[in-house]
Amino acid sequence: MNCTVTYIHTNARFPLCSLIGQVKVFRAMFTFDPRTPDELYFEEGDILYISDTSDSNWWKGTCRGRNGLIPSNYVAEQAESIDNPMHEAAKRGNLSWLRECLENKVGINGLDKAGNTALYWGCHGGHKDVVEILLGQSNVELNQQNKLGDTALHAAAWKGYSDIVEMLLNKNARMEIKNNEKKLALEMATNAQCASLIKRKQGGSESFRNVINNR
Repeated sequence: MNCTVTYIHTNARFPLCSLIGQVKVFRAMFTFDPRTPDELYFEEGDILYISDTSDSNWWKGTCRGRNGLIPSNYVAEQAESIDNPMHEAAKRGNLSWLRECLENKVGINGLDKAGNTALYWGCHGGHKDVVEILLGQSNVELNQQNKLGDTALHAAAWKGYSDIVEMLLNKNARMEIKNNEKKLALEMATNAQCASLIKRKQGGSESFRNVINNR
C-alpha cells in the first residue's frame, strides 16, 4: 500500500490513506472534551496512538487504554507527532512507555534516521529490562544493521554490557556480521567478559569459524 505523507499547518505529519498494522503516535497539546460516547477523551500531554485513518474526519485511536474516535483536524492542528516512540522508550529505559507501545502495536523493528532499532538503543543504553522485553517479542529483528553497519550485539559489546551480550547470544544473535569498518562484535568488545562470552559461543558456531578462517 502506498501512503502519501503530507504536512498540515506545518506542525503535524500523517498519512492520508488508512494504515492497517501501522500506528502513528502523537502527544496531545490540549485537552479534548468529547461530545458523544464514541469520542475519546484525553488531556494535554497524553500520548495518542492512531490506528486507523480510513475516515477522513474521524480517526480511531487509543489513549490510556481507552479506545475511541478522534477528530482528524485536532490531530493535524493540535497534536505533536512523536517519531520513533519505541526508540525513545528504549533509550530512556522507560518500561511503562515501552509496554504501552507494544500493547498499541507500534512497530517493533522500525528504524530511526541512523538506521537503529529500539533493540539497538536498549542494548546501547544498558537497559537490561528493556532488552529482555524486546527479546521476548517473537518478531524482533536481532541482527538489523544500522547505517554504520553495527548490530545490537556490536553496541552491547562496545559498551561493555556483558549481561546484555549474553542475552543476545542466548537468542542466537549472529556473531559473524561485520560493520562498515569490517569489525566483528568480538573486535569491538571493550572488556574481557564480553569477549569471553562471544569466544565461548563462537566455539559452537560454524558460520563464525568460517568468517575467522577467511579473514
